[in-house]
This record gives sequence, structure tokens and C-alpha cells, in this order.
Amino acid sequence: MRVTFLGHAGLFLETAGGTILCDPWFTPAYFGSWFPFPRNDRLDARRFARPDYLYVSHLHHDHFDPRWLAAHVDRDATVLLPAFELELLERALRDLGFHRFVHTRDGEPVRLDGGLEVTVFAMTAPADGPIGDSALVVADRTARFLNQNDARPRDLEAIRSLGPFDAHLTQFSGAIWYPMVYDLPDAERRALGARKRRDQMDRARAYLEAIGAPVAFPAAGPPCFLDDDLFALNDLGDDPSNIFPTQPRFLADLAEHGHEGGQLLVPGSVADLEDGRVRVAHPDGDAHPEAIFSDVAAHLAAYQADWAEWLAAERSGWPTERIDLVAELAEWWEPILEVAPLTRARIGAPVLLRCRDPHGEAAGDLDVVLDVPAGRVRARRNDEAVASFPFRFAVDRRLVTSLVRRRVEDWVNELFLSCRFRAHRDGPYNEALYTFFKCLSPERMAYCEGYYAAVDRASGAAEEPMWRCGDWLVQRRCPHLRADLSRFGVVDGATLECQVHHWRFDLATGRCLTSGDPAHRIRAERVGE
Repeated sequence: MRVTFLGHAGLFLETAGGTILCDPWFTPAYFGSWFPFPRNDRLDARRFARPDYLYVSHLHHDHFDPRWLAAHVDRDATVLLPAFELELLERALRDLGFHRFVHTRDGEPVRLDGGLEVTVFAMTAPADGPIGDSALVVADRTARFLNQNDARPRDLEAIRSLGPFDAHLTQFSGAIWYPMVYDLPDAERRALGARKRRDQMDRARAYLEAIGAPVAFPAAGPPCFLDDDLFALNDLGDDPSNIFPTQPRFLADLAEHGHEGGQLLVPGSVADLEDGRVRVAHPDGDAHPEAIFSDVAAHLAAYQADWAEWLAAERSGWPTERIDLVAELAEWWEPILEVAPLTRARIGAPVLLRCRDPHGEAAGDLDVVLDVPAGRVRARRNDEAVASFPFRFAVDRRLVTSLVRRRVEDWVNELFLSCRFRAHRDGPYNEALYTFFKCLSPERMAYCEGYYAAVDRASGAAEEPMWRCGDWLVQRRCPHLRADLSRFGVVDGATLECQVHHWRFDLATGRCLTSGDPAHRIRAERVGE
């Protein structure tokens, strides 16, 4: 089996049973914020244009690149489709002209023409990707490969049962806006960033150790940021609070923890897997790992210069007309709020969307209230203090106008991942709030409400199995997204942390320390030795 790395989570797999193109991403994403790192814009796309199979793990724009697919990939490729509850990914691919699909079942191996075996694991909670994420297992007569990309499977026994694996690709770096965009004191932001960085690497290492493949490929990040407004987010120095560490930094972390199987891939690297052995060949010249990572700043400077004209055009294309945002959002969102009682209850407070004039002119600013308890959208009244809103977002008005004009149904997959906003919250993280911004259509919200209803029914189940950890007997499944705590739970005193999403629980009271949502209480009791 030959694995050609295309950058980020992109792969071209050449197997004894056919070729698979996985998650090719080349077009900058999220209002021009994210770029593939290291750069992959010099790869010859013709090599990968006619795959036998196409696998897109989920709809995030750093995995699903419709412009590139439309321009380069043969539509006769057969799509390996994850078993998502909603058909959003299939529709998007059909819109591009793809017409051959293998509808997989979660965790069930499929034998394809030529003898190639593939298994797709689908994660379908609203918090998984844009309402769905997936991982892929590929096996031919020479090797077995797990492409986890940035999915977070909760139960690894089904994956392990398909092993042993020759190699495992997984995410290790940040793909989030936290904590950088929050209005926190600098010292607190840096402390939270350092913890986030550590948590990301610990989670990746936990997955690698659980699967046990001898070779580990770190991928699916980090992105890089070429816009001057965001350039400081790049990991250029030895900053322990930067949540976007580069591949060599994670490989060093793996080695420090005794994992000697880490292998670096850069765009154009080719890894041959056969009979338990791996051989990696890298591209030459400026694309060689030594040229990139010996001077990351120089690599980014050249990359930025080459894309400066594109970035200028991207920014100049943001709409400047003044549409009635209050009326447009009310017409769009109020019917969704009306059918979302469980989501509204979990958010529990009004949200302030501060649409800022890009030139700093007060006359162009607009404060929109998403009155979640009342199910209404309105302008902020003069007698309402900004500080009275527990959730606040400040966004360039042009970006909000763009989202409204295009009726973008998932603002996480467009605005929030861009990091082009500022945020404030009183109290803990509220997952339901960001889930609302993923579900800005009746279809998406109906699915989300059904999921929450099922969670509420299951949360009181008396038959929940328990897990012994030191002095504590704890329910085995995380109340958040059902991860197996016997594999991913870490107990420190009376606090438990689930390493899948880093939610923390007070075992003495059962209270969730991360979300504050009473539906996320955990059952635990101290039993002693």
C-alpha cells in the first residue's frame, strides 16, 4: 500500500485493490483564514485526478473542498459515503456531479471490487464535525491503515477488532478558536492555551496507544494563517500556549513519551507500507521537511507573498451593502427557534451579536439580540447594557452580511473557525450555543432536537455500566458524547477528565465542570480500596 500525503488530512492511497483519494484540501478556507500547512499548492493535481474511490470524511471546509473537487477530480469516482443521519454530504457531492456512491454502514467492513476492504466509522452527534465526522480503515493484502483524520471515535473496540494496523494517521493540533478569540486577561488566555495544547497532544497519544499501530503519522493540522490580522496565530517559536503546534513538535512529544514510531509527512511525501514495514520518501528542494521546518518563518513569508493577491481579492469581495440584518435574521432564525425547545433550554440566556463596522464608524455598528428564551431576534435596546448579555460575539459586519445573503446553515463551518471574531461568555462553555449555530435550518435543528431528546431519555438510565478507577466507581460512558471512560477517563483526586473532548466532572457531586448543563451529570461513588 502506498500513501501519498497531499497536505493537512489529504491522502492518495494506492492499494492492491484500487486507489482512494481522501479529503483533498487546497483552497483556503473560512473567509481566507486557514491555509494548508506546509503549503501544498505546488503539487501536480493530475496525479490524483482519476481515483477509483473518493472519501470525504465530513463537510468541514478543510476536508471538503468543492472548488478543487470541481476543477480536478473525475466525477465517475465512486464515493465511500459515511453513514450519517442527514444526507448533507451526499447532496453536496451530488451537486458537484458525483453520482456513484457506496453507502457504508457504521463500523461494517465492505469488500470492494478488486478485493479492497474498507470500513467507515461514523460519528453522528451534533458536536461531531458539522453534524457528522468519520474515520476510515483501508486494508489490502499488503497492509492495514487507519485514517482517523480529525475524528474522535468514542468506542475503540470496534476499530481495534479490525487490526492489527500497520499505520495510523491522526490529528494532534488545534482546529478551534478557543481560547484566542475570548476577551480574557493575557495571562489567563496563555494558561488556557497551554492547557489546550497539552490536552490535544495527550488525546492524540491516547488514541495512538489504544490502537497500537507501530507507525504514527501526525496530520489533519495545523493550518497556517497568512492574513496579517491572523499571522500571530502561527506557531513560530517555542510558545507553550500556541494551540497550533507543528508536526515536529508533536513527534518530539511522542518520543518523550516512549513512542518511537512517529513519522513525518509533508505534502508530496510517499510512504510505502508492506509486511509491517514502512519506507518514507520526501520531496526535494523547498518542499523537503528540512527546508520547511528549519525556518518556518521563511516558509510562511514566501507562502504569504505568493498568496497576497488572492487574499486581497478575498477581503475585497466581502459585501459592503447595508442590508437590514435584524429583519433578515428574524425571518430566518425565529422559525428555527420555535421548533428548538431543548436547544433553547440548554442555552438558557440571550446572545448579543455585535456587527462591527470595518472602518470603526459607530454609525455602521449594529447590535442584534438573539433572545433565546423568548425565541425572538431583535435589535438591542438602549436601556440594555452590553455587559448584561452572558454570551457576546463581535464580528465584522461584512462577514455577517455574507452569511445572511448566502443563508449559510452552519456558522461554525464558516465564521467561527475563521477566528475572525471576538467572544465573551459568563461561566462555562455552552455546547448548545455553538450547536445552534450549526443547525440554522429546520432539517438540521430537527435532528439536533431529536438527539437531545434521546440524550435526556438515556441520562437517567439505571442500567448504565460502571467503571472502577482507584477509589471511585464511575459510570463507564461519558455523559457528554458517550466516550468509553475506561479508556479515556483520567481521575485526579475527585475530578475526572474525559480525554476525547476534555470535559471535566466533579466526582463528589456529579457536576459537569465544563458545561454546567445538568443533563451532563455523572454517576460516581467513592468505594475505597
